[in-house]
Amino acid sequence: MASAVKAKLQRVASGGFSGSNNPTADDVETEKYKLMITAGPSYDQALHEVVRVNTDVPVYVENEYVRAKINVRIRGFHGLPSSSPQTSPYFNDPTHDKDLYSIGFSFVPKQDLSSLDTVWGNDFDHPIRNKLPPGFNTAFRIVKEFVDPGLSCDAYADEPWLYGPSLSCWFAMRIGDHYDEDTDFPAPADKDPLKEGASGSGSDVRRKHGLPDTNEKRRKHFLSAQHRESFVFEKGRLYEGDFYNPYLDFPNFALKLPGFSLKVIKYVDQKSHCLRYVFKNRKTGDVYFNINFHLLWGDQLRQAVQEDEEEKKRADSRGVAPWRINQNLAGVLSAHSAMWHKGTQQPQGAYANIGGAGATGDAAKADGVAGGQAQHHGGHKGVDTSADDVD
Repeated sequence: MASAVKAKLQRVASGGFSGSNNPTADDVETEKYKLMITAGPSYDQALHEVVRVNTDVPVYVENEYVRAKINVRIRGFHGLPSSSPQTSPYFNDPTHDKDLYSIGFSFVPKQDLSSLDTVWGNDFDHPIRNKLPPGFNTAFRIVKEFVDPGLSCDAYADEPWLYGPSLSCWFAMRIGDHYDEDTDFPAPADKDPLKEGASGSGSDVRRKHGLPDTNEKRRKHFLSAQHRESFVFEKGRLYEGDFYNPYLDFPNFALKLPGFSLKVIKYVDQKSHCLRYVFKNRKTGDVYFNINFHLLWGDQLRQAVQEDEEEKKRADSRGVAPWRINQNLAGVLSAHSAMWHKGTQQPQGAYANIGGAGATGDAAKADGVAGGQAQHHGGHKGVDTSADDVD
């Protein structure tokens, strides 16, 4: 199989794949489409908060399983919120000078979580088999061969998915000390990339499990189900992760794999315009946290841009940076999501804040967090993969 994939890759590089030769977004596409990222404690978009890309302000997430903080960095970002910087000092680090984006996170479990069936990856709640680009299977084999051998995928299912074991997917991971439930914990650093390793008593955990010092060897170590079975995300202990790569070029709406690039705009429609990343238990369906990359256009984009402008005015009146106040943009996504699911032409009801109160500022942010703490949001019922081991 490896030789066949390498031979296919050689044909790809010599022009045998019908990918795009111009993966750069033009001015029309840049204005017609905008990227916006949200994060939350479940798949429920109403519980998500807009991510302030390339800033030091994380999204706080809490459910019955974890407390978490999430940051996203994107090179050349020109999406929403429009006040987000176009890049991050993160990409100045020599180890990330080729990377195009990063999802950084820290979390503290509220209960012991077995790592055996925890996965990281992408999934959808609707079929995408008719929207897959030519050569998808070849592209997946290339990714599995050269990027992440732990990946499994069913892109043709009614609820398609692409997952890998979380402990072998994350390109950087640190294990930290214990934190009480009422104690704050570190957020992902905005400027300094996460380094593989441990701090405090986390060093004892790494030694106990015989974890290699480097991220490459640690990732290979956890490809083994036996090694994952013995590892538990401990209640109250801090874990930090970073997922990054040079393959998804979000500002240019392109996939860039070894040998070819592919623009994804023509494969986007009203259902397939959100790429969601999830940390979850694939056996039980329990979702720990979810990050969504939304590609906005049309009425949805116009509403989001209008809300973005209003947020900037409110920030100016208070003399603070726009990303320092609670964004109302996610309410646009929530309303449009309900609209399309109901098959109506207009959004149902007013655009609501994350916390459901329609407020802005710190009070609304507090309401939103409280709402997320008080209500349990069940896991997504996806494709049953419990019989398959990602090994």
